Amino acid sequence: MRYLTIVRHAHAVPATPGGGDKERVLSEDGVLQCAQLRRWASDADELGRFGPVTAIVSSAQRTRETFERSFGDTSFVRSVDFSDLIYNGTRAVTGQDLLIDIAAIDTVVTSLLVVAHSPTVHELLAELASSVPSEMLKDGFPLGGAFVLALPEDEHIGLKEYELVASFVPALD
Repeated sequence: MRYLTIVRHAHAVPATPGGGDKERVLSEDGVLQCAQLRRWASDADELGRFGPVTAIVSSAQRTRETFERSFGDTSFVRSVDFSDLIYNGTRAVTGQDLLIDIAAIDTVVTSLLVVAHSPTVHELLAELASSVPSEMLKDGFPLGGAFVLALPEDEHIGLKEYELVASFVPALD
Protein backbone atom coordinates (compact mmCIF):
# COMPACT_ATOMS: atom_id res chain seq x y z
CA MET A 1 0.00 0.00 0.00
CA ARG A 2 1.11 3.56 -0.75
CA TYR A 3 -0.26 6.77 0.74
CA LEU A 4 -1.04 10.39 -0.10
CA THR A 5 -0.58 12.88 2.72
CA ILE A 6 -2.35 16.20 2.10
CA VAL A 7 -1.17 19.13 4.25
CA ARG A 8 -2.33 22.72 4.43
CA HIS A 9 0.39 25.21 5.33
CA ALA A 10 0.58 26.34 8.95
CA HIS A 11 -0.70 29.73 10.18
CA ALA A 12 1.02 32.67 8.46
CA VAL A 13 1.28 36.37 9.14
CA PRO A 14 -0.64 38.79 6.91
CA ALA A 15 1.20 40.28 3.96
CA THR A 16 3.38 43.24 4.92
CA PRO A 17 2.81 46.66 3.35
CA GLY A 18 4.40 46.50 -0.08
CA GLY A 19 4.92 42.74 0.30
CA GLY A 20 3.06 40.11 -1.64
CA ASP A 21 1.04 37.09 -0.67
CA LYS A 22 3.74 34.70 -1.87
CA GLU A 23 6.28 36.12 0.60
CA ARG A 24 4.13 35.63 3.72
CA VAL A 25 6.00 33.81 6.50
CA LEU A 26 4.73 31.66 9.33
CA SER A 27 3.45 33.26 12.51
CA GLU A 28 4.49 32.12 16.00
CA ASP A 29 1.39 29.90 16.02
CA GLY A 30 2.43 28.47 12.66
CA VAL A 31 5.88 27.61 13.99
CA LEU A 32 4.23 25.80 16.92
CA GLN A 33 1.92 23.92 14.53
CA CYS A 34 4.96 22.79 12.52
CA ALA A 35 6.70 21.54 15.67
CA GLN A 36 3.66 19.37 16.36
CA LEU A 37 3.54 18.15 12.76
CA ARG A 38 7.25 17.30 12.92
CA ARG A 39 6.77 15.17 16.05
CA TRP A 40 3.90 13.36 14.30
CA ALA A 41 5.93 12.93 11.08
CA SER A 42 8.98 11.63 12.95
CA ASP A 43 7.04 9.02 14.92
CA ALA A 44 7.34 5.61 13.24
CA ASP A 45 3.98 4.62 14.73
CA GLU A 46 2.25 7.73 13.38
CA LEU A 47 2.86 9.57 10.07
CA GLY A 48 6.34 8.08 9.76
CA ARG A 49 4.82 4.69 8.89
CA PHE A 50 3.31 6.19 5.71
CA GLY A 51 6.64 7.20 4.15
CA PRO A 52 9.02 7.62 2.58
CA VAL A 53 7.33 10.13 0.30
CA THR A 54 7.89 12.04 -2.88
CA ALA A 55 6.73 15.57 -2.04
CA ILE A 56 5.35 18.45 -4.05
CA VAL A 57 5.22 21.79 -2.23
CA SER A 58 3.83 25.13 -3.31
CA SER A 59 6.58 27.67 -3.94
CA ALA A 60 5.01 30.22 -1.55
CA GLN A 61 7.20 31.05 1.45
CA ARG A 62 4.65 29.81 4.03
CA THR A 63 4.29 26.40 2.37
CA ARG A 64 8.05 26.02 1.92
CA GLU A 65 8.55 26.97 5.57
CA THR A 66 5.81 24.55 6.67
CA PHE A 67 7.52 21.78 4.72
CA GLU A 68 11.01 22.56 6.04
CA ARG A 69 9.95 22.93 9.68
CA SER A 70 7.63 19.90 9.62
CA PHE A 71 9.29 17.43 7.26
CA GLY A 72 12.73 18.73 6.20
CA ASP A 73 15.65 16.40 6.93
CA THR A 74 13.40 13.59 8.15
CA SER A 75 13.38 10.02 6.93
CA PHE A 76 9.73 10.60 5.99
CA VAL A 77 10.75 12.50 2.81
CA ARG A 78 12.70 10.86 0.00
CA SER A 79 12.54 13.77 -2.47
CA VAL A 80 10.81 17.13 -2.86
CA ASP A 81 9.78 19.43 -5.73
CA PHE A 82 8.79 23.05 -5.13
CA SER A 83 6.18 24.16 -7.64
CA ASP A 84 4.85 27.49 -8.84
CA LEU A 85 2.01 25.56 -10.51
CA ILE A 86 0.29 24.74 -7.22
CA TYR A 87 0.63 28.23 -5.69
CA ASN A 88 -2.88 29.68 -5.92
CA GLY A 89 -1.96 33.33 -5.37
CA THR A 90 -1.58 34.10 -9.06
CA ARG A 91 -4.33 31.89 -10.47
CA ALA A 92 -7.16 29.76 -9.17
CA VAL A 93 -5.82 26.25 -8.59
CA THR A 94 -8.56 23.64 -8.20
CA GLY A 95 -8.35 20.31 -6.46
CA GLN A 96 -8.28 18.62 -9.88
CA ASP A 97 -5.42 20.90 -11.01
CA LEU A 98 -3.49 19.82 -7.93
CA LEU A 99 -4.27 16.16 -8.64
CA ILE A 100 -2.83 16.54 -12.16
CA ASP A 101 0.38 18.00 -10.73
CA ILE A 102 0.64 15.25 -8.09
CA ALA A 103 0.09 12.60 -10.77
CA ALA A 104 2.93 14.13 -12.80
CA ILE A 105 5.44 13.37 -10.01
CA ASP A 106 3.92 10.00 -9.06
CA THR A 107 6.59 7.38 -9.71
CA VAL A 108 4.29 4.67 -8.30
CA VAL A 109 7.25 3.68 -6.12
CA THR A 110 6.83 5.88 -3.04
CA SER A 111 4.02 7.42 -1.15
CA LEU A 112 3.18 11.05 -1.88
CA LEU A 113 3.01 14.31 0.09
CA VAL A 114 1.53 17.62 -0.96
CA VAL A 115 1.85 20.86 1.02
CA ALA A 116 -0.35 23.57 -0.44
CA HIS A 117 -3.16 26.06 0.17
CA SER A 118 -6.85 26.20 0.91
CA PRO A 119 -9.31 25.92 -0.75
CA THR A 120 -7.26 23.73 -3.11
CA VAL A 121 -6.28 21.10 -0.52
CA HIS A 122 -9.86 21.06 0.80
CA GLU A 123 -11.20 20.43 -2.71
CA LEU A 124 -8.61 17.69 -3.30
CA LEU A 125 -9.49 15.93 -0.06
CA ALA A 126 -13.23 16.22 -0.77
CA GLU A 127 -12.74 14.74 -4.26
CA LEU A 128 -10.49 11.85 -3.21
CA ALA A 129 -11.53 10.76 0.29
CA SER A 130 -14.27 8.17 0.50
CA SER A 131 -15.29 9.86 3.76
CA VAL A 132 -13.98 12.44 6.22
CA PRO A 133 -15.65 13.02 9.57
CA SER A 134 -17.44 16.38 9.28
CA GLU A 135 -16.06 17.68 12.59
CA MET A 136 -12.56 17.51 11.10
CA LEU A 137 -13.49 20.03 8.42
CA LYS A 138 -16.23 22.05 10.16
CA ASP A 139 -14.34 25.32 9.58
CA GLY A 140 -12.57 24.25 6.39
CA PHE A 141 -9.24 22.47 6.05
CA PRO A 142 -7.37 23.25 9.29
CA LEU A 143 -4.13 25.25 9.18
CA GLY A 144 -1.24 22.83 9.62
CA GLY A 145 -3.66 19.91 9.25
CA ALA A 146 -2.70 16.67 7.56
CA PHE A 147 -4.88 13.90 6.11
CA VAL A 148 -3.55 10.56 4.83
CA LEU A 149 -5.28 8.53 2.12
CA ALA A 150 -4.42 4.92 1.21
CA LEU A 151 -3.46 4.39 -2.45
CA PRO A 152 -3.37 0.99 -4.13
CA GLU A 153 0.12 -0.35 -4.76
CA ASP A 154 1.41 -0.16 -8.37
CA GLU A 155 -1.38 2.17 -9.51
CA HIS A 156 -1.04 5.84 -10.47
CA ILE A 157 -3.06 8.26 -8.38
CA GLY A 158 -6.25 9.33 -10.11
CA LEU A 159 -9.69 10.81 -9.67
CA LYS A 160 -11.28 8.09 -7.54
CA GLU A 161 -12.11 7.53 -3.89
CA TYR A 162 -9.47 6.47 -1.39
CA GLU A 163 -9.79 5.50 2.26
CA LEU A 164 -8.80 8.05 4.91
CA VAL A 165 -6.38 6.18 7.19
CA ALA A 166 -4.96 8.93 9.42
CA SER A 167 -5.32 12.60 10.23
CA PHE A 168 -3.63 15.20 12.37
CA VAL A 169 -4.76 18.66 13.40
CA PRO A 170 -2.30 20.68 15.50
CA ALA A 171 -3.67 22.10 18.74
CA LEU A 172 -3.00 25.66 19.86
CA ASP A 173 -3.30 26.67 23.49
